[in-house]
Amino acid sequence: MRRRLLQRFLILGPMLLGVSLIAFLLPFVSGGDPVRTILMSRVHDLAADPTAIEAMRVHLGLDRPLPVQYGAWLWRALHGDLGYSFTSGRPVAFEIGGALGVSVTLALTALGIAAAIAIPLGTLAATRPGGKVDSATTLMIQTFVATPEYWLAPIGILVFAVYLRWLPSAGWTEWSSRVLPAMVLSLRPMAYFTQVTRAAMMDVLQAPYITAARSRGLSMRQTVVRHGLRNGSLPIVTFFALWLAGLLGGSVVIEVIFAVPGMGRLLYNAVIDRDIPMLQGGFVCIVALSILINTAADILYVALNPAVRSGHAY
Repeated sequence: MRRRLLQRFLILGPMLLGVSLIAFLLPFVSGGDPVRTILMSRVHDLAADPTAIEAMRVHLGLDRPLPVQYGAWLWRALHGDLGYSFTSGRPVAFEIGGALGVSVTLALTALGIAAAIAIPLGTLAATRPGGKVDSATTLMIQTFVATPEYWLAPIGILVFAVYLRWLPSAGWTEWSSRVLPAMVLSLRPMAYFTQVTRAAMMDVLQAPYITAARSRGLSMRQTVVRHGLRNGSLPIVTFFALWLAGLLGGSVVIEVIFAVPGMGRLLYNAVIDRDIPMLQGGFVCIVALSILINTAADILYVALNPAVRSGHAY
């Protein structure tokens, strides 16, 4: 266990450093002059004055060698200074902090809904393979895996906001406005969680210790609750972390359709507005946070899995 954890922590630093380097190089590898892109984002003038371009280059320090520029940018980023947004004029770190809080809330709510439905449903399907529940579960999995969010979101708005008038169609002001985007966002991970839970529980229920538990007189329900769920839910830990990391910046469609002020919508607007500091800061935060979440999930998996913890998995 210690060896595995040490390996994870040793590669964490270089990975984060690589992420920062990629973020810094974004305006340089985009196929244009960064200074001209900055001026166009501010004044929307394709024929920028060469004098203004050169003055901006000197002002931003872009006339210095790239390693020097990267060192200065990384030093400021480590101290929480990600620059100022070209669009709002406010600090990028402040903008990202608010948007990230919204995305974390939305992602955790969606994944909580998904797990609350998927784990019992997948477990029930595994206890009766080939039955009606198992067949219905398989159909549900195939349906939601194949159905994109940009189709589910308008359907949800039409049903729950327009016809039934139960929920608001957009916004992020009160709890009722958060229900619909969280529900729509939870459908795809719910399908995957159900599939993984079903497969894991079917393997667990065939293990010798399950047979021994049943021979001691325990019912199927008692056996599943006491012995099956703990081992069967281990893959869910990894899947939960992967989906959480992905949804923090990957729920662009949901956030745009439902006007949710999260990271996906923030980065979408930054691309449209050519807001380079916002793109750099958002990229660093999302990717770095994803790496940290997956590292934490790996540590938790090691702690929960006796085989890995004792070293027998190697």
